[in-house]
Amino acid sequence: MKLPTRVTLVEVGPRDGLQNEKTPIATAIKVDLCKQLIEAGIQRLEAAAFVSPKWVPQMADGTDVLAGLKAMPSLNSYKVSYSALVPNLKGMEAAIEAGVQEAVVFTAASEAFTAKNINCTIAESIERFRPVAELARAHNIHLRGSISCALGCPYQGEVPIQSAAEVALRLQDIGVQEFDVADTIGIGTALRVSQVFEAVGKQVGLNRVAGHFHDTYGQALANILAALQLGVSTFHSSIAGLGGCPYAKGATGNVATEDVVYLLHGMGIETGLDLHKLVSTGAWISGTIGKPYGSRSGRALWSRKNV
Repeated sequence: MKLPTRVTLVEVGPRDGLQNEKTPIATAIKVDLCKQLIEAGIQRLEAAAFVSPKWVPQMADGTDVLAGLKAMPSLNSYKVSYSALVPNLKGMEAAIEAGVQEAVVFTAASEAFTAKNINCTIAESIERFRPVAELARAHNIHLRGSISCALGCPYQGEVPIQSAAEVALRLQDIGVQEFDVADTIGIGTALRVSQVFEAVGKQVGLNRVAGHFHDTYGQALANILAALQLGVSTFHSSIAGLGGCPYAKGATGNVATEDVVYLLHGMGIETGLDLHKLVSTGAWISGTIGKPYGSRSGRALWSRKNV
């Protein structure tokens, strides 16, 4: 085992966690959520998506969210890298204008999912990102590439082990610097995770790979452990387990930030995060948007606090 001594969590709750909510969430609530996450120690925060509001209306206020955060003097002492999802050059230009430090382009390891999600082939999707990558490089913006359905697809079914590795190599060729290997429908299990991540690591280096797990089948923490044992030290998580995928029927939330932190701290792995502040934030945002609190460790710790 090559367990890391420290793990970085990329908090995706404000973007991936909220994007599928049908009821509009006020910009002020999103800003407050981000603020609380930063105060809990989050240093990499996926705060917005510069996509068409026609397709993802919940993300229409990305510019205002980032402006609201940058207008808060109390956050100036925190070292935070803000990221945003960008589907094309127009989205990248909006992200630059909003002042992000990281941008995320997205494709998939499954041709069927890519066709349903962004109406093109994998190769075509990556070619679309070439000018995005050039613009990111020109503005010194860290570029991540999200590889959806790396462990299974709702349309195609099984995805070959090498598929994500081949996509990562193509993304690297256009200038992507970090590779988010995503179990979009939460179907993966530990052995398959080890195989897929090892294959991707051989192509681009595991130090440049992040794990993005959904907990549909209750396997997310086991899958994180499998990736940890390979030496992966960056993972995505969502406060209170918020999230889902609008293009993957049945996909439930991302793995809860609180649950991942509880696991890591229990293993003696540093995160720089305050679990109790995260729990308070998870309970707050769940109540605010009218959803059950989705983190198991969060619920347990919150109930003890309120006994």
